[in-house]
Amino acid sequence: MCAITLAYLFVLAWQEAVPRASEFFGHTIGVFGFLLMLMTETLYSLRKRSRTARWGRMADWLDFHIFTGIVGPYLVLLHTSWKFNGLAGVLMLLTVVVVASGFVGRYLYTAVPRTVDGVEVEAQTLEEQIAAADVELQSWLSAPQPALRSLARNFYQAPLGSAGQLSLVVGRGFYDFGYQVRWWLERRRLDASQRAAARRLEELLKLRRSLEIQLASLAVARRLLALWHAVHIPIGMALFTTAIIHIIAAVYYATMLR
Repeated sequence: MCAITLAYLFVLAWQEAVPRASEFFGHTIGVFGFLLMLMTETLYSLRKRSRTARWGRMADWLDFHIFTGIVGPYLVLLHTSWKFNGLAGVLMLLTVVVVASGFVGRYLYTAVPRTVDGVEVEAQTLEEQIAAADVELQSWLSAPQPALRSLARNFYQAPLGSAGQLSLVVGRGFYDFGYQVRWWLERRRLDASQRAAARRLEELLKLRRSLEIQLASLAVARRLLALWHAVHIPIGMALFTTAIIHIIAAVYYATMLR
């Protein structure tokens, strides 16, 4: 993004004018932007739907999907020459909507527990992981140091309160922030040696709490992600239909009418 911006500013300073979409630089970044957006729309979906492919982890493909989904629209934005009239304006509006929808989808995606390869984790697996964390936490609940023992007992049960499944998905950032503040305040009461010992306890408690939240909100997170797909995919199809019409019109008016 920085390199692209610097290149754009260089051309802007060199030409002493905003690069036009029909000129070489503006046309080039438009082509690359469209190709990256096309890769965003197709490659990750093809990899996810392939049952036999083993090339690359799903997590890596998702990172690449996010990268192309941000850089591609940014190039298209620079390609517009900051003019949003007619079909180009509609295309840019759809691009902004799709990118914003992508950020929402990423947030919902992280609410559904997955393995390193991107496979969704079932409720039974989460329960087994919580049980394994509980076994390790038992040693902390009977720790010889009273301060650490008290800390473990206070945070043993995740403070979910009366939060519903929907709020645990949509507002989990709020709950995480409150938990971090509470932990920071309790940790300040420990001395230096106890703080060092409490690092492993902190990791373990965070893991257990994350698993509990995922287990409590698993069903609604999956429903929200399915609803997001039902909205995001048609908007993406509308975007690329508009983009193809825009490209055909641009080629026609720039070439055929000369």
